[in-house]
Amino acid sequence: MSETSVTWWGHSTVWLADSGVDLLTDPVLTGRLAHLRRMAGPLPRLPGAPDAVLLSHLHADHFHVASLRAVPGEPLLILPRGAAAFAARALGRRVAGRCVELAAGEETTVGPLRVRAVPARHDGGRGPWSRERAAAVGFVVEGAARTWYAGDTGLFDEMATIGPVDLALIPVGGWGPTLGAHGHLDARDGAEALRRVRASWAVPVHYGTLWPIGMGRMRRHMFEEPGERFAAFAAESVQGSRVRVLAHGETLDVGPAA
Repeated sequence: MSETSVTWWGHSTVWLADSGVDLLTDPVLTGRLAHLRRMAGPLPRLPGAPDAVLLSHLHADHFHVASLRAVPGEPLLILPRGAAAFAARALGRRVAGRCVELAAGEETTVGPLRVRAVPARHDGGRGPWSRERAAAVGFVVEGAARTWYAGDTGLFDEMATIGPVDLALIPVGGWGPTLGAHGHLDARDGAEALRRVRASWAVPVHYGTLWPIGMGRMRRHMFEEPGERFAAFAAESVQGSRVRVLAHGETLDVGPAA
């Protein structure tokens, strides 16, 4: 059996198991988040307590306070440098002792895994109503496989220095028709990101889960199609990479058994 597996639970919530260590990315575990409703897939069913949670930036659909409170156990919170104070205020002072802040280029270890923060091109503020800011990051996890979790990002020149990787978790599309291109990847740009990082495997994330309440019948193609469109663009323009479009709750094993 492969030593590395990834399970997509919708939006940017991924359970990554590598070398006996379990990581959870940007958890959204609820059926609703402010004006957004979960429109596809079941609520995440975590297999247990993760060893660490990777938090890419402060936006509420990635740093979701209610979901973080619901994560079992007392995992490390690996988050952008400058975000620990907000985490302690939002989740309680005891959380401060579990926070590990990383700026792009810095790294930490979780058991045998090395976790390094890498750049992301995305706004790092909590939102227009908040003064909380911390530069958005992605993460490269090195264990049995080398995995890039991009967080939320647009294209940037230094993306080519991240690869090569065994697995890329690439955000394509998003939660609404008004997101725009700045700081995000559509399906075509996602394929370009894959070309730059030279990943053996890629899984599209961030699309097809959350949608504004009351807009369920509007522009459904922007909600449903980014994953398959990303796979099609990648097949046309990226050599040496395989794309797996996962259903919510589906797992991909990466390695000899994949």
